[in-house]
Amino acid sequence: MTDGAGRAWIGRRLTVQSWFYLVLALMMLVVVIGTAVGASLLDRTAQVTDQLLGHVQPAQTEAYRLQATLVNQETGIRGYAIAADRQFLEPYTQGKRDETRVAARLRSLVADRPRLLADLDAVQQGAANWRDTYAEPLAASVTPGRPRTIDQNTTDRGKEKFDHLRALWTQQNRDLTQALRDGQEKLAHERTVRNAVLSGMVVLFLLTGLTLAILVRLLVTRPLEALREASRQVADGDFDHVIRGGGPADLAAVAADVEGMRQQIVAELAASRSQRDILTRQAADLDAQAVELRRSNAELEQFAYVASHDLQEPLRKVASFCQLLEKRYGDQLDERGQQYIDFAVDGAKRMQVLINDLLTFSRVGRVNDTQVPVDLDQTLDQAMTNLTAAVEESGARVDRPDTLPEIVGDPTLLAMLWQNLIGNALKFRHTDRAPHVTIICAVDPDRPDTWLVWVTDNGIGIPAEFAEKVFVIFQRLHGRDAYGGTGIGLALCKKIVEYHGGTIWLDTGRTEGTRFCFTLPFATVPVIASAPRTEKKALT
Repeated sequence: MTDGAGRAWIGRRLTVQSWFYLVLALMMLVVVIGTAVGASLLDRTAQVTDQLLGHVQPAQTEAYRLQATLVNQETGIRGYAIAADRQFLEPYTQGKRDETRVAARLRSLVADRPRLLADLDAVQQGAANWRDTYAEPLAASVTPGRPRTIDQNTTDRGKEKFDHLRALWTQQNRDLTQALRDGQEKLAHERTVRNAVLSGMVVLFLLTGLTLAILVRLLVTRPLEALREASRQVADGDFDHVIRGGGPADLAAVAADVEGMRQQIVAELAASRSQRDILTRQAADLDAQAVELRRSNAELEQFAYVASHDLQEPLRKVASFCQLLEKRYGDQLDERGQQYIDFAVDGAKRMQVLINDLLTFSRVGRVNDTQVPVDLDQTLDQAMTNLTAAVEESGARVDRPDTLPEIVGDPTLLAMLWQNLIGNALKFRHTDRAPHVTIICAVDPDRPDTWLVWVTDNGIGIPAEFAEKVFVIFQRLHGRDAYGGTGIGLALCKKIVEYHGGTIWLDTGRTEGTRFCFTLPFATVPVIASAPRTEKKALT
């Protein structure tokens, strides 16, 4: 496996988050190592500095003090020998005490340096030898208060011994100076090493950061840029461009997901294009059907005109001539002939009613497409006016709200809606009681922008299994002998309500009488209708 392949394999095995963790771990490792090395170098520099400042330099100072105590001893003993006055002996005595104290401090400072310790021992031994062989015998030979002249031999012997002592501390000073110089050189060396190592660590840290940045660029940033470029190329319309993944595992997974999305988009696009072609063909077919429908509607208009004019006239003639036959030849016809004439007249009249109802049904929403603000109170008044005779004949009571809302629609059709619903209540009344119709209007709780109207009666009712059948044209639940009509009334009501954007249904939960419910959309901001008021018999 080549180095490039190995890097690619490693890059694919690690995620972007793993790469960041790895970079962070390496940076932390470099920082920890640098901190440890730097701390060690600083500690070594501090130790050398402490040794130099805390031991060598103070030892040199104490050596000078020790030498000063010896000089004080020599001066004191010589003055005492010349003057024979004990006050001149005080520097000698004080010098010995100071020598002991200073030598102890100096010994503690050079305890870890054998050469300097040997110099101290030599100086102390030389001082002790000088005192034993010269100073003490000289002091003993002096009688206080009797000055005398010291012979030259004694003086020369004392000078010789003290010169030897001077040679010893000169060597001590030389060794201390050398130790100080060595300490300074070592300190300078440690500082040089420290600075070099710290500079190298800074350079190493920068190189590590640069290397890691390049590594992240190669294994993370570049695959991201390639994925972004490929995605933009697809977004610009090149849907056939294959998106290939690379880099860390999660980026490769994202690239695979994006490629899967591209393939799905291509498939959906192909399907949508196919669907568009189908819709285009369907639209062309619909346009052709619309043309055919307009032609058919035009023919239907012509048929309606014929039905309302040409068909009505023959029916009127049939009914008129049948009635003339009955009038002229009635006394010559038997009961069966009279019945035949009655059947013919009744059939002609029912045919006229049926044709008129069919024309009315076919024209809902197609002829006189009126959409104006309509006060439901006025349309209900018109319907009640048309039903005045039926209300008076049946003794019916109609309870209606004090006010009904205003909607947008066709006033003629809405009046026809009221007339059919209330007329059905009067027609299918119960034989044991007078008809009672209740109209209620309120806002639909399920649709706040819609009116809900109930028309309830106490008639014979409609079984629940016929809830849908009653709205089908020409569907009758009773024979013509029991109740007249063509079976178009409720179908016409359904068509009128749906034309105005509402729905109508039979309340199957009503067990006494019949309740029809229908909805109509708001025209303006709704105002809740008031409680019903009663209309009975003659209504104007």
